[in-house]
Amino acid sequence: MAGRMKVDTAAIRSRHPHYFGPPARDRQVLMLAGAAAVILLVAAMAELGFFGAKLIGGIDKLGDIAVLMMPPSPGDWAHVRLYLLSLMETIAISFLGTLLAAVIALPIALLAARNVTVQRVLRFFTRRSLDIIRSVDILIWALIWINVVGLGPFAGVLAIMTSDIGNFGKLFSEAIEAVDRKPREGIVASGGGAVLGIRFGILPEVFPVLASQVLYFFESNTRSATIIGIVGAGGIGLHLAEAIRTLELQQVSFIILLILVAVAAIDVVSNQLRFALIGRRARLA
Repeated sequence: MAGRMKVDTAAIRSRHPHYFGPPARDRQVLMLAGAAAVILLVAAMAELGFFGAKLIGGIDKLGDIAVLMMPPSPGDWAHVRLYLLSLMETIAISFLGTLLAAVIALPIALLAARNVTVQRVLRFFTRRSLDIIRSVDILIWALIWINVVGLGPFAGVLAIMTSDIGNFGKLFSEAIEAVDRKPREGIVASGGGAVLGIRFGILPEVFPVLASQVLYFFESNTRSATIIGIVGAGGIGLHLAEAIRTLELQQVSFIILLILVAVAAIDVVSNQLRFALIGRRARLA
């Protein structure tokens, strides 16, 4: 113990300040940025009326509406059958739109990935095209497709498909860029070619990640299909909008309850499939 060298902590801290926390100037900048963010948040909330009497009155009115919505009731058995069929249509719209978007987005994502497409011009235009598609909200796509193909679930499928192509293209390309290059390089070096390198060197590595993303979007798109149904793109959203418009609040709560149950069931099934894919990948590894 006596022969142990004394460590000059102060000297080490002065020579390597980045290992002992941010410098004083960086801390000041972070504190100023945090204070500015809080001030901006409070100012924005005040400007939008969060601190006025309107919010308090709105909360009271929300409580009155919640009381009128209880208990959930479809009205009669004919409405139950109609709502269940419309809910199945909503799930079908979500499933078809998500699946078509994933199939179309995969080759586009390969064009946008840096480790697959070496031509910068092609990669640039592919990424910017995905940005353009992704910048338009799904509700806008629904209104566009309704004017193109008319009212109904077909427009809903096309709206979800178009919106998700931009999202999947970005997420898929980022997942492809993150894979280990050695399997693909080994296949190409042994004479397999670029296509076989993608098929056996990239896709098996990213498939569980892509499948997990598709399952999540399927769950999310079930909610989105309800919203676009309000504007005439099919599904249960149309009945929800009619019930709200006619102040049938007990039917509104019943429809919302059906949607919640459907989303929860899809979430459970999606998690089981995702864990099965992860487990299969771990066993193969």
